[in-house]
Amino acid sequence: MTNNILVTGATGKTGRKVVELLKQRQQNVRMGSRHHDPVFDWNDPTTWPKALEGMDKVYIVYYPDLAVPGALEAVAGLTEAAKAAGVKKAVLLSGKGETEAERCEAVVANSGLDYTLVRASWFSQNFSESFLLEPILAGHVALPLPDVKIPFVDTSDIAEMVVESLLNDAHNGKTFEVTGPSAITFVEAVQTIAKATGRTINFQAISLEEHKAMLESIGLPEAYVWLLSYLFREVLTNPNNQEISSDVEKVLGRKATSFDTFVQNTARTGVWNQSIPQTTI
Repeated sequence: MTNNILVTGATGKTGRKVVELLKQRQQNVRMGSRHHDPVFDWNDPTTWPKALEGMDKVYIVYYPDLAVPGALEAVAGLTEAAKAAGVKKAVLLSGKGETEAERCEAVVANSGLDYTLVRASWFSQNFSESFLLEPILAGHVALPLPDVKIPFVDTSDIAEMVVESLLNDAHNGKTFEVTGPSAITFVEAVQTIAKATGRTINFQAISLEEHKAMLESIGLPEAYVWLLSYLFREVLTNPNNQEISSDVEKVLGRKATSFDTFVQNTARTGVWNQSIPQTTI
């Protein structure tokens, strides 16, 4: 059966992979972003009805995270707009161990739409596509909580879980927790990348306060500083976030992608061996 599916965050870490997988399965995909027609902009609710028009299902990804102020209201508004547009099902990407995200989950679950909730652990791709890439390239990673174990999850696993949730009605009403097959520390993660790339990458343990000050010193937006500080302070220390789930194996019929496999695959791309651009004065 062919569905019309709106993918919000269509150019993001999971969204672009969801789009690719849906197209491979002969689904009609509408790219939900500010750079596609019709435009979808989380900050402009007037764009939502047009983006949802004619859609059967929607993948909801709120940027930068469901924990940030305004996320609950935005998800509630989009869910109502989806119902008004005749959308039948929503799949929400949520965060494992995030209390604030669970409020957004409740909005979708109680909306009257068919739904699936996909709770993901920390992305492995944060080391290759996000805020940890530059420190890796610089050879010096400074982070708090060096002893906390995290079941890092590959975004390709998340995307496959989302697509199965969107296309298989047997998953309606379910909540999936998506993690890697084992939990490791930031120190172990950095050591794994260093070994795979043949580079020296030092890890420095710092306090939560020092980490927040470091983020502010490099000019990150206030909202992003708040989010990262919240994630380190509240989420990584949440015992639920450290639990390993078997949902990937149950749904996809295979083991979740290990951090070692992610590192080996990513190292072959050369992303961790590129030079940091030098500032010209």
